[in-house]
Amino acid sequence: MEQGEHPEAGPADKPPLGRNCARLDDKGRLKLPAEVHRFFDSFPEKRLFVTSLDGVIAQLYPISVWRANEELLQEYTEDPEALERLMFNAHDLGATENMDGQGRVTLHSELRTELKLMGTELHLIPYKGHIQILPDAIYRERRKTSRERAQEDRKILEKAGMK
Repeated sequence: MEQGEHPEAGPADKPPLGRNCARLDDKGRLKLPAEVHRFFDSFPEKRLFVTSLDGVIAQLYPISVWRANEELLQEYTEDPEALERLMFNAHDLGATENMDGQGRVTLHSELRTELKLMGTELHLIPYKGHIQILPDAIYRERRKTSRERAQEDRKILEKAGMK
């Protein structure tokens, strides 16, 4: 096994399954649950990109996943204004951070303030190769909306081939 690999973590491009909860400490650091820590630690480059694309939900990307997004978006021409707004948000609210040896990541003050991340439970949800960080109020809203359409959504996706 190579350095940085963990048999429990699986391939580096596969985030852990399920929701995890966390809080920021008084210094604005997010203590990652062990399986999330292992996921990020499984990447050769340990830097992370912490941002928000919409000013509502924070995202925690392995730097290689974020760089792949940037490469893909360089070729995107369908809606240049949407791309410009998204990238503005990503860089305006984003910062490159390192995870410390205890699995903590600092979320910079502007992101913490704008998304109201301090003093609330945070819900960590895996999504497309990164981890979404939802403040409790946003999580509860999304949970309610998702439950309302759960049966219809399941049927649509089973029709598309989901098992």
